[in-house]
Amino acid sequence: MSFLTAEWRKLAIANYEVDPGLLKKYIPPKTEIDLWHGTCYVSLVGFMFLNTKLLGIPIPFHRNFEEVNLRFYVRHFHKGEWKRGVVFIKEIVPKPALTFVANTIYKEHYQTLSMSHVWSESEKERTVEYRWKMKPIENSFGIKAAREAKLIDNNPETEFITEHYWGYTKAKNDASFEYEVTHPRWEAYEVFEYDIHVDFGMVYGKEFEHLPGEVPKSVMLAEGSEITVENKRTL
Repeated sequence: MSFLTAEWRKLAIANYEVDPGLLKKYIPPKTEIDLWHGTCYVSLVGFMFLNTKLLGIPIPFHRNFEEVNLRFYVRHFHKGEWKRGVVFIKEIVPKPALTFVANTIYKEHYQTLSMSHVWSESEKERTVEYRWKMKPIENSFGIKAAREAKLIDNNPETEFITEHYWGYTKAKNDASFEYEVTHPRWEAYEVFEYDIHVDFGMVYGKEFEHLPGEVPKSVMLAEGSEITVENKRTL
């Protein structure tokens, strides 16, 4: 049985180029940075968890909620091939029980903050926005995009960002946890404009305090799908 099942929906993604050296302390043992044509990305990702179940059981008041995370991309060589995965620098959610479970069992880096979101549609476009408050600052990430989504089949960069199917985190100094995330290929919306107001230094650490002055290399809005998070193993 999967550890967690849910839907991830309306994933707003902003991709920033950074010096790989900034991420050195976050890289789990037995993994290495996964570059896109020589570029090291960190991604700001906001989305909704819907219909969430833990070990097949829906938890009251914890089924539908926002998440915003900052992540980067790694790979692990196993049985003659590369597994492509993500490492989360921090994952923000509005429910303390989620933070406790993820940090205790998976050694992730969750934080509980007040959060909200906006989803709206008109005849020609849709608006998706995620907000989270770290006193006294309210951070936000909003996108205006096409109303209809299309399969990701002709954008290699979008495929690189959205199709990392493994998660890695440090278990201890010489070991990592690995877990599989399963989902079908996603559809994405054409992005018309975006607005990012995030105090990266306050929320994510001094290594990232320069990001408000940077223009993202790309911004995406993926529809998402049903997903599973499988049980972890130790590398």
